Amino acid sequence: MRGGGAAEDEGRPRRTRRRPVPRDQQPAHDSAGGPPPQLQPQQPHPAAERVPEPPPGRPGPSRRRAAPRRAADETATAPARAGHPAGPYPPEQAAMGHDNPGQEPPRPRGPRFGRPMSVGAIIGWTALSAFVPGAAHLRSGNRRLGFILLGVFGAILVGAIVYGLQFVGNVGAAIRESTLITLTVASIVLALAWFVLVLLSYITLGPDRLPQSGQIVSGIVVGVLCVSVMAPFALTATTVNTTQDFLDAFPSEHENPTAVPVKAEDPFNGRKRVNFLLIGGDAAGNRTGVRTDSMTVASVNIATGNTVLFSLPRNLQHVHFSARSPLNKQFPNGFHRELPNGGLLNEVWQYAEDNPSFGLRGPEALKDAIGTTLGLHIDYYAMVDMFGFAALIDAIGGLKIRVTEDVKYGGKFGTAGTIKAGYRVLNGEQVLWYGRSRVGSDDFSRMARQRCVIGALAQQASPAVVLANFTKIIQAAKRLFRTDIPRQLLEHLVDLGLKVKGAKITSTQFVPPQIWPGSPDWEKIKKMTATAIRKSVGTVPVVATASPSAPGASATPPSTTPTASASSSGLATPTPNKNTADQTLSELCGI
Repeated sequence: MRGGGAAEDEGRPRRTRRRPVPRDQQPAHDSAGGPPPQLQPQQPHPAAERVPEPPPGRPGPSRRRAAPRRAADETATAPARAGHPAGPYPPEQAAMGHDNPGQEPPRPRGPRFGRPMSVGAIIGWTALSAFVPGAAHLRSGNRRLGFILLGVFGAILVGAIVYGLQFVGNVGAAIRESTLITLTVASIVLALAWFVLVLLSYITLGPDRLPQSGQIVSGIVVGVLCVSVMAPFALTATTVNTTQDFLDAFPSEHENPTAVPVKAEDPFNGRKRVNFLLIGGDAAGNRTGVRTDSMTVASVNIATGNTVLFSLPRNLQHVHFSARSPLNKQFPNGFHRELPNGGLLNEVWQYAEDNPSFGLRGPEALKDAIGTTLGLHIDYYAMVDMFGFAALIDAIGGLKIRVTEDVKYGGKFGTAGTIKAGYRVLNGEQVLWYGRSRVGSDDFSRMARQRCVIGALAQQASPAVVLANFTKIIQAAKRLFRTDIPRQLLEHLVDLGLKVKGAKITSTQFVPPQIWPGSPDWEKIKKMTATAIRKSVGTVPVVATASPSAPGASATPPSTTPTASASSSGLATPTPNKNTADQTLSELCGI
C-alpha cells in the first residue's frame, strides 16, 4: 500500500508548507494615513529554496519552477496580509506579467452617479424651479449655477419692489406712457426668461435616465408648465396694451391746441376746484344724432376731494350762452326763445353739430351753456353712451342700490319689467332702466335716481374692484366714450379720484319747487350753486337767499318740511323734491 502511494506521489509535485513572513520583513504601514510605500521586489523565502531531492526517475526542473511561482504569489498577497487594501499590482509586478489568478482585476475609478430620479421627482423639482429658480440645479449637484440663478432671481425681486415703491402715494404715475412701455418690455423679457429657466431645470435633472414612458410623460408635463409660466406675463402685456388703446381715446396736447398745457408741478394751473360735465348720451337706432339725456356737473375740491353734484334737467328751456360765444349773437334772449315749447337743454349739443358755421362743436356749445347757467367754468366733459354705461356696470359686477319704491320700465305702461323696492344688486340693463324710466313718475324723479346711480358707482368702484375687472372696464368704457380731458392730466386725475372716493359727496338738483324748467330763475340757480359749493367746503355758514322773482321775501332759513308749491300754471309738481344740498348721497340714497 505504501509503495503504491509513493508511486502516485511521484506523479505530482510535492506541496511545500508556507511559513509566515517575519514581522521585520513585512512592509511598513504609513501611520499618517497616506498610501503605503511602493512595494519592492522581495526575495523568495528561504523555505521556498529548499527543494527536496527528486525521487528516482523524476526530473527535477519541473519542481524548481513551482517555487518561484509560490514566492511570487506570496509577494503579490503580502500587502493584503499587511493590512493594506487590495488593489492593482505595482508597476514592477505588472511589467513582469503577474496577475491574480481566479479574481477579476479591479476596474479604474470614474465619476459616481446617484440613483436615477423618478418621474414625479423630476416634475416636482422642475415645477419648484418655476417659483424658486435654481432649485433643480442645486438638486442635481450643479451648485454654482443654482446659486447664480437664485441671486439673479433675488435681484429681480428687489428691483421690482424698488420700482413699485415709486407708485406709493402716486398711483396715477402707473398710467404714464413710459411706465406702460416699461411694463410691456419687462413682461416680454421675463416670459421668455422663465420659459428657458423651466426648460433648463428639466434638462439638468437628467430625464434621459428615465425609461421611455417616463421621458414622454415628464416631457409633456414640463411642456405644459413652460407655457403656463408665460401666461402671467402674457396677461400683463395684454392688459397694458388694452390700457394703452383706451388712453389713446384721450386727446393729446397736439390734438387740442386750445387746451391749457398740463404742468407736472401744478397740473390744475393754480385752481382750487375743477369742474367736470358728465353726460349720458342717447343715440338709439330710432333717433338721429345724440341727445344728452343726463347732464351732471361734478365740482371737485382739489385739496380735499369734497364733491358737489349739480343735476340739470334735460328739459331746461331757453338757456343762455356766454358773451364770447357765437351762439349768444344767434340767441341773445336764450336758446330758441321764439319757440314756447322748444329750446331744451338736451338739444344744444346736436344743434351745434348740425350748424358748424358757428365754429362750435357740440361739446363746446353745451359746456358754455351749462357753465353760463351755473356761474361756473366747465373745465372738461366726458360722455358715455347709455349702452356703454350699462356695459360698464356689468363689468364691475353690478351696483347695489336702495330702491325706495317699485320702478316699472318698458313702454308707456311698464310692461317690460319691474324693479322691486328694497336693496338690490342691479345689472347693467336694470341700472339703465332704473335711471331712465318715467313710468308713473317724471323727469325730476328720474334725475334723483340718476344721482344715486352716480353716487353708488363712485363708492362701489373701489380700486380692488377696478383691478379685478380692469380689462372689462376698459373695453366697456372704450366702446362709446368721448372726452376732452388731456391725456397728460390723467395720472393726476387718478390721485384726485382716490380723494373723492373717501370724501364727502353732496348733491343739488334744480327741480321744482325751487326751479321750474319752463321758466327758470337764472340768478337763483347761480346762488344755489355758490351756496352748495361754500357749504361743501364747510367754512362759510349758509343762509337762505330770497328769490329775485319774489321781492320783499325775508331771508329766513328754509323749512325742513317739504311742501309742494304751485307752478305758474297753478299745477303742483307731481313729484315734490327736497332741497338736499346739505345731505350726502349716502344719506339720500342709502348707499
